[in-house]
Amino acid sequence: MARGGAANASYAVNGTPSRPQQQMSYRIGIYGWRKRCLYLFILLLMVLIVINLALTIWILKVLNFNIDGMGKLRILDKGLRLEGESEFLKPLYAAEVRSRLDQPLVLESARNVTMNARNPEGQVTGRLVVGANDVVAMNDQFEVDDNDGKMLFYADTNEVVVGADRLRVTGEQGAVFAGSVQTPHVRAEPFEPLKLESTTRSLYVQAPEGVTMEAEGGGFTTTSRTDIKLMSSQGKIVLDAGNIHLQNIPESAPSRSGRQLDNVFELCTCPDGKLFLAVPASGCEVNAGICS
Repeated sequence: MARGGAANASYAVNGTPSRPQQQMSYRIGIYGWRKRCLYLFILLLMVLIVINLALTIWILKVLNFNIDGMGKLRILDKGLRLEGESEFLKPLYAAEVRSRLDQPLVLESARNVTMNARNPEGQVTGRLVVGANDVVAMNDQFEVDDNDGKMLFYADTNEVVVGADRLRVTGEQGAVFAGSVQTPHVRAEPFEPLKLESTTRSLYVQAPEGVTMEAEGGGFTTTSRTDIKLMSSQGKIVLDAGNIHLQNIPESAPSRSGRQLDNVFELCTCPDGKLFLAVPASGCEVNAGICS
């Protein structure tokens, strides 16, 4: 045994000394390059979080998010309200679109504006297309009313009705009708002439009870390239005027000489209705070629 201290050696029971037990230790944690990679990953993650937060705040600032909506879009109890100009890249579906009380409603498109009306089955029943050069409305009926609810214009497949008190055509060429025209009154503007003309065909004026033509401020002229016929099936034709002039009527010369008044003739008629003039003393004597 050593002096001045305790014995460090251990002995077996039989007195034979044994070796000291080896003590083993383990280091707990991340060390070395793994630790550096972990710190670098945490640093990058923090940088991404900061950038993401900054971008989120920037988007909220640019789009003007608030408790009422986003930007110029306001969420109200009755729907949505857009302030200023708005652009829609896809179809807009809404039950009602209207402007503010003090602002107009403007629909604008680079090509055309199309509005469709559909039935419960999804089929298009009405369409209004406003293009660059035309406006096309497609529907079974088209009607225009005034503020009092009075019909001003109506059109469908069978008829077109003008409900206004006066139909005015201001074009220099007037109005052209391919078919018949039914109206109780045709008149011109004050101090303007009224002209009914058919350039290539006949002109018929017909009424079940009578036709009245009046020219209170001027004359009445009827011009035709061929014949003008005045026919009355049950009544008579009355020419009521202070002076009636029949021009270019052929004159039948008498076969014998006799006393004749100057510029005095009898008005005679041929069997076919043709008129001619004759000397009063001749008794409507007809010369050759008058009634042929």
